[in-house]
Amino acid sequence: MAAGPFSFVLRFETTEAPDTVAAFRRLLPLTSKIIHVRWSGEAGWIPMGDLDVGVRAENSTSYPHPGELVLYPGGVSETELLIGYGYVNFASKAGQLAGNHFATVIEGGENLPALGKMLLWDGAQEISFLET
Repeated sequence: MAAGPFSFVLRFETTEAPDTVAAFRRLLPLTSKIIHVRWSGEAGWIPMGDLDVGVRAENSTSYPHPGELVLYPGGVSETELLIGYGYVNFASKAGQLAGNHFATVIEGGENLPALGKMLLWDGAQEISFLET
């Protein structure tokens, strides 16, 4: 994953979230913009509108730790991808959400707080996901 000027290596959580990992892999390569969350605390998110990724709740959490990527497959709110860099209480204007924890940053995590501050103070950043 590359976001702004930073690069990260992710581990897919294939045992805990196999359907979500498979759905995300179908989206690859993925390039988008990541913005700072509005309600969830210290995280960036990628809004995906009404995209149907074809998964249900799986390994869900409302409190992802820094470096955990969660995919909310839609329902109460729009489909979205959230990446925590600090304390997160995953929510939307509709209230509390739980997203599927499907990947974890295993290299580059020390740059997550700097990315978060960049999203907050400088705005949207390019983000891309490639599987090598």
